[in-house]
Amino acid sequence: MSDRWDRERVLGLAPDAASAKAAGDVARPARWSGTGHDADAVWGECGGGGASTYRTSVDLTGPAFRCTCPSRKVPCKHALGLLLLWSEGAAGDGTRPPWAAEWLERRRARTGKAPEQGRSGAATARDPKTAERREQRVGGGLAELDQWLRDQVTHGLAQAEKAPYGLWDDAARRLVDAQAGALAGQIRGLAGIPRRPGWPDRLLEEYALLRLLVRAYDRRAELPEAMRATVRSRIGFTVPQEEVVREGERVRDLWCVTGARDVAQDQLTTRRVWLLGRRTRRPALVLSFAAPGRPLDSSLPVGTEVDAELAFYPGAQPLRALVLERHGAAVAAAPEGRSIAEFLDGYAAALARDPWLDRWPAVLRGVRLARSGDPRIVDGAGDALALLPADPWRLLAVSGGAPVTLAGEWSPRGMLPLAAWAADEGVVIL
Repeated sequence: MSDRWDRERVLGLAPDAASAKAAGDVARPARWSGTGHDADAVWGECGGGGASTYRTSVDLTGPAFRCTCPSRKVPCKHALGLLLLWSEGAAGDGTRPPWAAEWLERRRARTGKAPEQGRSGAATARDPKTAERREQRVGGGLAELDQWLRDQVTHGLAQAEKAPYGLWDDAARRLVDAQAGALAGQIRGLAGIPRRPGWPDRLLEEYALLRLLVRAYDRRAELPEAMRATVRSRIGFTVPQEEVVREGERVRDLWCVTGARDVAQDQLTTRRVWLLGRRTRRPALVLSFAAPGRPLDSSLPVGTEVDAELAFYPGAQPLRALVLERHGAAVAAAPEGRSIAEFLDGYAAALARDPWLDRWPAVLRGVRLARSGDPRIVDGAGDALALLPADPWRLLAVSGGAPVTLAGEWSPRGMLPLAAWAADEGVVIL
């Protein structure tokens, strides 16, 4: 099991928003040579302007950084870019080159710190002062967000209809500077709300959820541990994989892979893979990430079932998980769906536990496209759900208008189909 840091943790080290953005441009394998890592360090050489080459090393036990570039920022964009490559598996195991080994040995001698035994210990080393400084930065950023939200409501939502993108982007940049990256993404998403009838209601709902999150963080000491973990995650605090492996809730089941979706954003492609436990009926989300040009994890093909043990990330509604161990090979299988009413009951219970849920997996049995009106699916009881996207022709071609088992992602705006199982047929990816 890899204990590489995820992208959010790497970018959380950035000294400012400009460095975080520049790191994404640097994190391209073609710009690097001689990259590698061992239990305690990552290293590589990055081509700079003209004929210059910058040697970059990162001591994971600190972390600490060294780069021969002229930047005074610590860490510089090259160190961040190198860590991003490592986090995506683009820096293989290797032996330290002399220039990296010499720096690390000098640093060990200067600090009196012996090398950690194994990368897991290195990755989990944390500086309490660094954590405290980030808490303070996040708190200041959320205080500014709270005032920004008050201003938007005070000035009236009508102004937002013709507001430039800068209104949202400026607020998001301040949150990036405050190391609250997850919230920054939500703020930028507000600019994309379609200006259709009823859009002010939707915008006000989003403002209310953001304000609720701000207030929850202010009162985090009073929250149950699971809810506190959810609040921190929604703001942008990450949980290291090694901590999930060590402390996360473990569940073994026959996990059916019901759908997958790739989303490209900010020099990174994210793959969401949805699982459903055969015995527990529990949903799970497995994420993988890749830089441009790098392959994504394809070990969980849609339409298969695998006997595996998962470890869940902490939260009031645990959903994201890591695959710890597989017991045997995956086999073709169809999931057991629910009626629309049963699905909505389950979604309502999940939403009560985590009011910031932005998507939820759905596996519905015996649903078909409605014959008239807006695109939607209906089941045998006559219950219906709105369908996304508005073009339903692929689903119609698969089903021929007959009932199918349908899997997808549900949000308050509708259901995005991901896969379907028709009678006497295998899975069809939508």
